[in-house]
Amino acid sequence: MSGAAKILVVGPLGVGKTTLIGTVSEIEPLSTEASMTRAGVRVDPAVDSGKKTTTVALDFGRLTIDGDLVLYLFGTPGQQRFLPAWRDLAKGALGALALVDSRDLAASFDALDNLEDLDLPFAVAVNVFPSGPRYEADDIRTALDLLPGTPLVTCDARDRASSIGALIALARHLIHVATESS
Repeated sequence: MSGAAKILVVGPLGVGKTTLIGTVSEIEPLSTEASMTRAGVRVDPAVDSGKKTTTVALDFGRLTIDGDLVLYLFGTPGQQRFLPAWRDLAKGALGALALVDSRDLAASFDALDNLEDLDLPFAVAVNVFPSGPRYEADDIRTALDLLPGTPLVTCDARDRASSIGALIALARHLIHVATESS
């Protein structure tokens, strides 16, 4: 497989999108992090108290897989109020990696709904947080109401190999979807 693919990395606020892109990118990632403010507390969900910044436009990185396939990674803002930015970023994307947090699976519902509304194929990666509970894959599938064909993997966004594995699972899914529709 060779070529280039635009991939979205999506999920709720604080799930690890910026971290994953920074971990795998072979170039200096572009990040539009801004300080979280008290004004945002009124409209944004509560997150880990250690989080001081949030993505306000996008994150961008690049990853070459097996020397032939270049993934251009676009991380979306995690807050639902940035949905118009999602729609713009989704133009031309082949698919998305949806990061979820086992500490709050319900926080991922909006992101998954947005992907379905955009009719964008996706894989789900449960980002492993040290304090997060561990669930069986079937329980996560049920909680997130995933279709049987939707790939579900675990990853640690801080670990390069683990994060690349999640992106490879997505790439395989996209190939399967493309060959199935041909």
